[in-house]
Amino acid sequence: MENTTIKKFKIERTRTGLPARWECGGSATNTGEVIIVAGASGQPKKALFVRRKGHLANAEHALVPVTIGDFIVYAYHKRRNFWIRIFKIQNFEETYAISQMAYEFKGGQWNEPLPDYLQPAVNAAIQKATCYHCRSAHWVAE
Repeated sequence: MENTTIKKFKIERTRTGLPARWECGGSATNTGEVIIVAGASGQPKKALFVRRKGHLANAEHALVPVTIGDFIVYAYHKRRNFWIRIFKIQNFEETYAISQMAYEFKGGQWNEPLPDYLQPAVNAAIQKATCYHCRSAHWVAE
C-alpha cells in the first residue's frame, strides 16, 4: 500500500541546476486539476519562465523555482466538489521533490485547521481548477 503522506513530485532542473516545478492545470467541462507552488510563507514566487505561446489550455504555464520548505498545492474537483492536498517539500532527489502532506481538504473539511497564510494559495488553486481551459499562471509573483 502506498504511503499517501509522502509524495514525489517531478521537477525540472535549470541550467544552473536549481530545482523548479511547473504551475499547471485548469478546468474542463465538469472537472479540474491543478498544481501550484507557494513559498514557505504561502506567498507566490517569481516564475523563471512563463509560457505565452503554443498549446496552453490546462498545460504547463509557469516554471517556478522550489526550495526546501516550499508548498505544492494540488487541487482536483469534479462538479466543484474539491479535494485539495498541500505538500511541504522536505528534500530533493535527482528529478523529484520529496514532499510530505501537511493538509488535506476532503468531504468539505480540512484534516486540521489551515493556517491563514496558506488560504490565498488555496484560493488561487481553486480559481485555477475552475478556470475553463486555463491558459495562464494564477499564483506567481510579478
